[in-house]
Amino acid sequence: ESVRYAGGSQPNDTMSAVTMSALSVPVAKVSARGRVARHQLGATPAQLGKGNGVKVHMSRWKGMDEDISDDQQDIARGRGMVDSKFQGGFGLGGTANAVMSSSDYVSDGFKDLSKMKENADEFYISEAFMDKMTVHIAKNFMDLPRIKVPLILGVWGGKGQGKTFQTTLVCARLGVQPIIMSAGELESGNAGEPAKLIRQRYREASDIVKKGRMSTLFINDLDAGAGRMGGSTQYTVNNQMVNATLMNLADNPTNVQLPGQYQVEEIPRVPVIATGNDFSTLYAPLIRDGRMEKFYWSPTFQDRVGVACGIFKADGVNANDVEVLVRTFDGQSIDFFGALRARVYDDKVRAWIKEVGIDAMGSYLINPSKDKGKVQFEAPRMSLDILLQYGKMLEQEQENVNRVQLADAYLDGAVLAGQSGSSNTPQSSLMN
Repeated sequence: ESVRYAGGSQPNDTMSAVTMSALSVPVAKVSARGRVARHQLGATPAQLGKGNGVKVHMSRWKGMDEDISDDQQDIARGRGMVDSKFQGGFGLGGTANAVMSSSDYVSDGFKDLSKMKENADEFYISEAFMDKMTVHIAKNFMDLPRIKVPLILGVWGGKGQGKTFQTTLVCARLGVQPIIMSAGELESGNAGEPAKLIRQRYREASDIVKKGRMSTLFINDLDAGAGRMGGSTQYTVNNQMVNATLMNLADNPTNVQLPGQYQVEEIPRVPVIATGNDFSTLYAPLIRDGRMEKFYWSPTFQDRVGVACGIFKADGVNANDVEVLVRTFDGQSIDFFGALRARVYDDKVRAWIKEVGIDAMGSYLINPSKDKGKVQFEAPRMSLDILLQYGKMLEQEQENVNRVQLADAYLDGAVLAGQSGSSNTPQSSLMN
């Protein structure tokens, strides 16, 4: 039988300047499913081609051919190639294992907003917030001559004012599919992983745009992940690369390449929206005009009433009572009213626990049987008096946190039990 050789050459063919017949590798055998066995080497068979997406290893360094990570993943590449005596530890805790690989992040940023869009009328959207986001998204998808549109919209303001929720509502209202990142993903045990993740998520959003739907890269709490909270904050390589990567995205939004892939490929532009509490902690060149458009979100009284009405709408609380509630707790953030509504359910939950018993509670809550079913009870009555009562309780807990600062006494003064006459707090002392 005649033997085919890699590249389609025959035994009698004339080779080029260097005779390579001795090094020619037979074509790998194709299995019944059309795949190439991993242990076989050789060129891509003609019957497979590029369309089937089969990758054939062209060298004997199979581990490097299979590896899809960047140059920071040398640990994964060297696994199994070095004697165990040169690797510290054993098992999953050994140095032969990478702390985290890029595959841990794949497709975790997609968020389905279809249900929220169906119930969009139940939620309040601020007109100012809607206007700012709509204009920013529209400008980024327009081709404006000689106009440099900032790629990043930075929404910042006080804690608990609904920045993330308002952004999500606007995306659902506009039909924008966001690809979401959190502050916790901006740090990793491997240097360079968060920067690569930003590029991956950006390209994922760009693929959605390429398919005909608006998308955006949405980064929650950017200042918590990439900012510097005082002089004691450790500034790592990942902090530096996250800031540099976002700056590069703002300067070259249609040329975003992954590490190790340097082909020139123009991709659709994707607007970036970032939320945070204090953007002054970020790298100054990142937040300059031209790269980031800043929007300070401070909800007005009408905005606060509108959001609170949406929170208590299912409980039948009328708008006048909600307005009185917002005026009474004027210094509280918007999420205070959500916590207030959840607190009212405490009495109902406490009564249910007393009814079923503490010992049997777990069988009702975790994997309940068919005869028990889901836990159900009547919604508590939410009148203005009840809401004001529970609101005062929440405020009292906040005051306790600010007033009883035990860390100051324990750490700064090194207070010992009985040193000042008593080790009790004021509340426990009054009960004696």
